[in-house]
Amino acid sequence: MNRSTPLGLALRSRRLLLAVFTAAGADLAALALMATAAWLITRAAEQPPLAALTVAIVAVRALATSRGVFRYLDRLMGHDAVLRCLAELRTRVFTALVPTAPLGLGRLRHGDLLSRVVSDVDAVQDALLRCLLPAAVAGVVSVVAVGAAALALPAAAVVLAAGLLLAGVVLPLAAAGLTARAARRTAHERGVLAATAVDLLHGAADLAAYGADREVLRRAEATSRRLAALERSTAVAGGALSAAGIVVQTATVLGVTALASAAAASGRLSGPLVAALALGSLTAVETVLPLIAAGRRWVEVRAGVARVSELLAARPEAAGPAVRTEPVRPVTPPEPEESVELRLRDVTVRYDPDGPPAVSGVDLDLPQGRRVALVGPSGSGKSTLLTLLAGFVAPAAGEVTLNGVPLERFAGDDLRRVVGGALADAHVFHAPLRANLRLARPEATEDELRAVAERVRLAEWVDELPAGWDTVVGEDGGLLSGGQRQRLVLARALLANPRVLLLDEPTEGLDPATADAVLADVLAAAGGRTVLLATHRLRGLEEFDEIVVLEGGRVLQRGSHAELLNQPGYYRDRWQAERLAETAYPVG
Repeated sequence: MNRSTPLGLALRSRRLLLAVFTAAGADLAALALMATAAWLITRAAEQPPLAALTVAIVAVRALATSRGVFRYLDRLMGHDAVLRCLAELRTRVFTALVPTAPLGLGRLRHGDLLSRVVSDVDAVQDALLRCLLPAAVAGVVSVVAVGAAALALPAAAVVLAAGLLLAGVVLPLAAAGLTARAARRTAHERGVLAATAVDLLHGAADLAAYGADREVLRRAEATSRRLAALERSTAVAGGALSAAGIVVQTATVLGVTALASAAAASGRLSGPLVAALALGSLTAVETVLPLIAAGRRWVEVRAGVARVSELLAARPEAAGPAVRTEPVRPVTPPEPEESVELRLRDVTVRYDPDGPPAVSGVDLDLPQGRRVALVGPSGSGKSTLLTLLAGFVAPAAGEVTLNGVPLERFAGDDLRRVVGGALADAHVFHAPLRANLRLARPEATEDELRAVAERVRLAEWVDELPAGWDTVVGEDGGLLSGGQRQRLVLARALLANPRVLLLDEPTEGLDPATADAVLADVLAAAGGRTVLLATHRLRGLEEFDEIVVLEGGRVLQRGSHAELLNQPGYYRDRWQAERLAETAYPVG
């Protein structure tokens, strides 16, 4: 089994193997206890000398105690092993996803990223606890039970093995097949019902206007009835399989008992051993019956396990050739008192090896304190350059250096303490404003939080909130307006205080007057730091040292604001369009 898969990781875990043996020990102790107790009661009925029962009496007491001890160790070791495996798995999954998460790169959408980290890893947990562990324990107990039966009566061992195969292999496979077929049918009906519900919810007015609302309701009710019927039939079939397991268990016990009784009648087996074989067989088959439920559960979780396995087994470039890898021996970043200088030389970035480059042949100098703006239409490569400098992607060609050292030699976290800011798709957590802001600097004081909030014109709004800084902002800032969310991200970037400040559309979602004021305040707060701004708006760029115009990932124009206004091209055309818009729709 591939060691990079979740089940491969589990099989490498000594703790999980120990959990299997403790669980098997508990079941074997229960099986031995049942067989020994049956032998003891039957033998005692023959009224032998007490000395003949002493060993069995001690064994029953020892097995009763050991079963409880093993069961406790089973619960302790099983959950400890699975949780440790999941901790390692989550680390590996997060390590595989984190380069793409801020960018939405490669084949995964943001919803897929969340699914991989949460629901798919939970599916692995269920696969381990409800499928792998019970199957391993059932296998160990079955081998021991059949072996012990073979020592007493080989013919009984054959019947027991057949019963164990039926209850532990055939019925679980049948349950898995039934569940898979039912899942396909119910998924279709659920999809139809969901689509109808959306039509009813969002198109209620149109449906009523055309008199079609009753027909759509009728179809929804019919779909609901079909879905309920499918679920009932699936439940009935599942119950029938569970009942079939009991039938197999009963038939196995009866078969073993009949063979053992015949052997006892011919003098080949003692009466107490007949009872021990019968009740031992009953307990052995009972151990494998949970595999029927495990077969059903495996069908439900196997897709999640497969997705995680695919992610872990994929080559690093499978998530996107541009994803940056961490250095084995990272170099030390510049000291706080050192000046920093970034240089890009003939840089090309590709997300798809067969597609066009996102950035091609870009040169850029960012010495300490320089302010550069990147402008251009959407998809021109502005955000790619910022994420490249922040260490989330790596160039396919060319070189990026920080103080002469290639960027890939710095650890990502060390680099982002020097080069960072407000990038596209910065995440806002379902937490209070204070906690979201302190992500940038956990030790920040209340005065520092307020200072950066004032810089982005957020403080006055926070003061008006009933809960103030303790206001919960919702999932990904869903309870904030677009402008409020953007200002929170900006405040977090300023609080982090990187020496190279990256700003990706920092005033998006703000009205023009507020956008101009916030940008001016942010640039003032930047002080002597280097600033690289990606923006569509050209207002406020007059004071920038250089403006770089990108289109299709290439540099079309570069120069100061005044120089670009004197050149025909994108910048002058865009500037004139903005001035006309302001004239037609004046601000304030």
